Amino acid sequence: MALLGVVLLLSIAVGAKAMPLSDVWSGLLHRDATEYAVVHRMRLPRTVLGLLAGAALGVAGAVMQALTRNPLADPGLLGINAGASAAVATAAAFLGVTAIGGYVWFALLGAAVVTALVYAVGGGRGATPARLALAGAALNATLYSYVSAVMLLDTASLERLRFWTVGSLASADSATVTRVLPFILVGLLVALGAARPLNALALGDDAARALGARPALIRAAVIVAVTLLCGAATAACGPIVFVGLLVPHLVRALTGPDLRWLLPYCAVLAPVLLLGADVLGRVLGRPGELQVGMVTAVLGGPLFLWLVTRGRVAHP
Repeated sequence: MALLGVVLLLSIAVGAKAMPLSDVWSGLLHRDATEYAVVHRMRLPRTVLGLLAGAALGVAGAVMQALTRNPLADPGLLGINAGASAAVATAAAFLGVTAIGGYVWFALLGAAVVTALVYAVGGGRGATPARLALAGAALNATLYSYVSAVMLLDTASLERLRFWTVGSLASADSATVTRVLPFILVGLLVALGAARPLNALALGDDAARALGARPALIRAAVIVAVTLLCGAATAACGPIVFVGLLVPHLVRALTGPDLRWLLPYCAVLAPVLLLGADVLGRVLGRPGELQVGMVTAVLGGPLFLWLVTRGRVAHP
């Protein structure tokens, strides 16, 4: 929590344009300050959106790894973010949707369809980590190819979506935060409520039933939670990779596999990674900025490889 507090403060204080801390503090507290608009209309919404999206992606990755028993399960690698992206690109290019309120519903639909499809193609209840990864990779490549084709053939869509498809918090405003907040909160509550039953499900369906859990209901609840979390986060920020994959492995080294501890820690530490990457992108890209999706990819890949080579990637 202390680390999250530090990153939240940095996200508000540091921007693409250098600003003294005294001016930031003045803009935060005084409505008549010159910096008020910059702090309240740009940096605060961006920070809150990063907090929400990070928590959503981190928790979604953890419950997906637990449900599929696949240590490589991730909203990006399994194609769920790609499904949301494809649905948003379709809405923007062919249906004229331009507002976040419309994007959210299409992103949720795309995420739900791909979640169910990957699970079905991967073998359903008999799914293996390898089959899920292959199904997700195939759908991921197909859907991102579709998104690229839509953007190349429609210049208006290219202009609207070119930063969004990389993964960015730059367009955050209070309306975006308000639109996605209910979906992310409900998704987090469903995921946290499923923590104890998912622990039982890890022992197998028969053992879970003996402990009073209902495997079919647990799987349905997790799919609903992942759809809400990934759909809302992708609609607001675009597809951001490695957060949902990397954070659960880092947290598992601290808490062990118990989801009652793992999920709350993911909800706290995933925003640290996302907002930290966003702040780093603002600093390194001055006077412009590097999109957060690029920074998480550059940082997440080598860090995950380091975890693998050190043997610290635990099976959920």
